[in-house]
Parts: sequence; C-alpha cells; structure tokens
Amino acid sequence: MKGVVLAGGLGTRLYPLTYATNKHLLPVYNRPMVFYPVQTLVNAGIKEILLVVSGPHSGDFIHVLKNGKEFGINHLEYAYQEKPDGGIADALSLAEDFADGGPLAVILGDNTTDTDVSQAVKSFKEGAVVFLKKVSDPTRFGIAEFDPKDPKKIIGIEEKPKKPKSEYAVTGLYIYDNAVFDYIRKCDPNYAGRGELEITQVNNFYIDDGKMRWEELDGYWLDAGTYDTLLRANLYWAKKAGFTS
Repeated sequence: MKGVVLAGGLGTRLYPLTYATNKHLLPVYNRPMVFYPVQTLVNAGIKEILLVVSGPHSGDFIHVLKNGKEFGINHLEYAYQEKPDGGIADALSLAEDFADGGPLAVILGDNTTDTDVSQAVKSFKEGAVVFLKKVSDPTRFGIAEFDPKDPKKIIGIEEKPKKPKSEYAVTGLYIYDNAVFDYIRKCDPNYAGRGELEITQVNNFYIDDGKMRWEELDGYWLDAGTYDTLLRANLYWAKKAGFTS
C-alpha cells in the first residue's frame, strides 16, 4: 500500500505564525509537524509516499524532507494543489496517478499520533476505513453517527455539528480503495457551503454504499491546527521524549 500526506492549505487559523512558513512545517517539540504523519505511515510499513502541498511556502518541504531517506522511504513524491482552499478531497484527487489503481493510506499533515495502524494497513482489502477518536470537543470535528441497533456500524458523518450525535471524531487518518477517486468526482463543492470538495462527503458516499468500516485509534492523537492544540501537541511530544520542566 502507498501513502499520502495532505499538507496543503494556508493555515489561516495559525496566523501570524503561518505568514512565515507552511503550518505543517511549524515545530512540534523537536521536529517539524509534517514529520509526525510521515512517521505514522512509515511505521505502518508504507515506503512509497506522496506529499500534497500548496500555498506560497510549498518549496520549503523539499528542504525539510528532501527525498525521504531519513525516514527509510523508498520513494517520496510531491504534488501541488493549485487551490489551497479547494478542500481535502480536492487535494487527495491529485494522488490518482500515484495510486496506480491501488489502495491508499491517507493522513492529514497536522495529525500527530503514536498509534500503530500497521495491522489495519496489512488487513485492508476493499472499501474504506476511517479512524475515530473520542474527543471532549466534538463540535470542532467531523463526528460519526452510529446505528442505534448496531453500535459498531457507522451510518453517517456530520461536519462540525452543533448537536453532535456521538463523541467520536474523524481523526484525519483514512484508508481508501481506488474507488475514492470516482467518489471525489461526484463531490459537490456546495456540500457544506464552503466551496470546497469535502472529505466528509466522500466518506458518506462510502457509508451510503455500505463500504465503510471504522476503527478506534488507541494511544495519543491530536491535530495541531490551532494555537491551543499546537501547544498541547508540543507539550505531549516533549514529555514523551523525556523533557521535564
């Protein structure tokens, strides 16, 4: 299986920090943020990775990641998303040629986790897998809704709901078969009123077709896309590395 790290966007929630560089290159303790999702894929046994970038600081990724040899990556490729506000699904659409008809493990570039997803990657056959995590602030995420008769069955995902139907957030880590690109082509940019191709709509296409499974992430997970979560991520990884204040 190949892997994709989605590291586009403008990082507007982190202005003025992201005036100087891409959000995914900001430090999380002693490493650039993007190192963490790349390492998650490598730890799962994935050695061919595509990094999707956008915005004015896209070239900086090459200086930081180079050819990926530091991670043990066999092949690191880059793609440029021309619309940095085009949405996650739009960014993922650029991976179609890279996928070459096969499945992909996809992770957002601001996700930091110490979870091992290697078994899910090895056992994947078809459809899609979405990784969920119980959170205390579900209005900030895409939130899963479960079948009341079968709590293991996911029946929908709602983006940033005012009245969440569960506490389980979509983490930004997914596995898709190659049908994902057909689903992306069906996406409506007005789906959530933001003019973007939404990954939530892609996931709901899979759910509607009965082809979505979910797994709960064990261990630590946090997206570092806001001031508060960036600080919390720094504190966690510093403590994990043995730093004490």
